[in-house]
Order: sequence, then structure tokens, then C-alpha cells
Amino acid sequence: MKIAILSPIAWQTPPLNYGPWEQVASNIAEGLIEQGIDVTLFATGNSNTKGKLQYVSETAYAENMDIDPKVWECLHISNLMEKANDFDLIHNNFDFLPLSYSRLIKTPIVTTIHGFSSPKILPVYIKYNADNFYVSISNSDRAPELDYIATVYNGINIDGFTFRLIPEDYLLFFGRIHPEKGTLESIHIAKKSGKKLILSGLIQDNEYFETKIKPLINNVDILYVGNSGTTERDKLLGNAFALLHPINFDEPFGLSVAEAMFCGTPVIAFNKGSMPELIDNAKTGFLVNTIDEAVDAVNNIKSIDRNYCREWANSKFSQKKMIEGYLDVYRRILSK
Repeated sequence: MKIAILSPIAWQTPPLNYGPWEQVASNIAEGLIEQGIDVTLFATGNSNTKGKLQYVSETAYAENMDIDPKVWECLHISNLMEKANDFDLIHNNFDFLPLSYSRLIKTPIVTTIHGFSSPKILPVYIKYNADNFYVSISNSDRAPELDYIATVYNGINIDGFTFRLIPEDYLLFFGRIHPEKGTLESIHIAKKSGKKLILSGLIQDNEYFETKIKPLINNVDILYVGNSGTTERDKLLGNAFALLHPINFDEPFGLSVAEAMFCGTPVIAFNKGSMPELIDNAKTGFLVNTIDEAVDAVNNIKSIDRNYCREWANSKFSQKKMIEGYLDVYRRILSK
């Protein structure tokens, strides 16, 4: 079985810091390679893989402002499609653009829909629905207009996350600094709880950060530590008393939620999107609807067994579990 994994090129694969789609594409590629599958990763030239690497762009466009995203995305996708006959199957992790090639090649394409980047892209998925295979990353993130071959939860490489039984006394926000991720709500929860809060993540909405978040950062009980890399992420998640995830949108998955639980850290999240699928309520954290309910959850967090958080995450969101799911999908597609 020869598989082509198509990763985005906003960031290198795997990313040094932020880059969830690139991270999942890497986890898929490396997990398949460990199972003896012949994998070619289509990513940036500075990406890392134990398999074969194909690229046209030396670096990622979010890392090099000289790169025009549209131009290099077109070159990147066409590079794979022109080599489509070399593969038994193409696994697309690059949103909707590659679908427009699907009727021009014979190699089947399976697309993992990592959330819809905009509802305006749905007509592309609808047009190519009959010619492609779609995988959702949670049952909550399914468009009723589309057909899906499976739901496969994102899988985490457990080796990258250290279990810590005894946490430190701080709350953590880990994610994009953006209104939909609930950065400001996390600050309010921490203030009302009387807990220190560490903020870590890519500043995606600069105006929101400058006007709403930055004035509240005092480096005493509200700290911003930047966009943390893999080593620092492991420490921050593992040592946290709890991860706060008060999202304001229907999030399709939420990697940091699963990653925190791998470290044994419970999660307090607003009950939206995929959160009921990720969190075992009152066992690996709490699903809440308001800031006040989140404060109550902070006060009850010691009732959560951190060992169970790790066990739950490993049973549902491990790289091994994800690879089993995708191998089943591949076999079903190829048998047709």
C-alpha cells in the first residue's frame, strides 16, 4: 500500500509551535510508517518525516513572508496531483482545494475535514461528494449535506506528553488568542477562582489581544508566555491544575484538550461542539455553560482522578487508535 499524505504548508510538518492540521498530518504519516506502510509526505522542504518527503516550497508561508500563500499552495497541490499515479491512495489534510482535482485523476482521495475553515467552502465539498471519501474528526462536526465514510478522532503521540500526578497551582489557557477560543473568559474564570492563569498561544487576533487581553496581563496572576513549543507545551499542560477551554464556537476537535488529559490534567470546557465527545464529564473534567459554572468546576477539580484522565485519553485519542481507524478506512476504499 503506497499512501500520499498531503499536509498544508502554512507551517512546517510537524510544526515547531502552532499548526494543528500539520501536526495531525504528521501524526498520521509517522503512525502509518511505524505500521510498515509506504508513505510519502507532501509538505514543506523543512518538514521532518521518517518516510519520503516531497516538496516544492522550501519553507512555510506563515514562516516566510516572501511566500505568496495562493501561489505556493497551487504549486504544492499540483505537485502531488501530477504524481497521483504513483500512489494507491491520497490522504488529503489540506481542506477543499485538492478536491477540484479529484475527477482528473484515477487515484482515490480521502479527505479528513479538520473543521470547515468557512461555511462558504461547503459548495466545493457538495460538488465532489460523490467522487470522494470524507472523514470527520468528531461526530459533532458533520455537515448534513455530505456523506462520510467514518469518524476518526485525532490521535496524539503519547511519547510527547508526560503524565504528572501532582500539579502546580495554576490554571492554563492553551490555544489561539482569539475571541472564539475564550481567552478573555479564561481570565475572568481565573480571577473569580482566585487562581493564577498562564496564557500560551499564537496571537491570531491582534486587536483582541491589544485591547482585551494585554491590559489584564500583570505577570503576577495573569501571565502570557508566548507561543510555546513542544517541550514547554508538555510542561505547561502537565503541571497545570486544570486546562480552561471556554470556547465560543462549535470546535470540531481541540487538540489541547486531548493533550492535557494525556498529561493527567483535567479540562474545564464550555459545552459546545465536540467537547462532550472529548471530555468524560465529571471524570476527566467538567462541561459547563457559564463562567460561574466554570468557577464551581475549578473548586471541584480535586475530585478528578488524573490517572483516569490519562487512561481515557489513551483509549480514545492515541496515535495508535487513529492509525487503526485510518487503515480501516483505506482498506474499505481500496476494496471498492
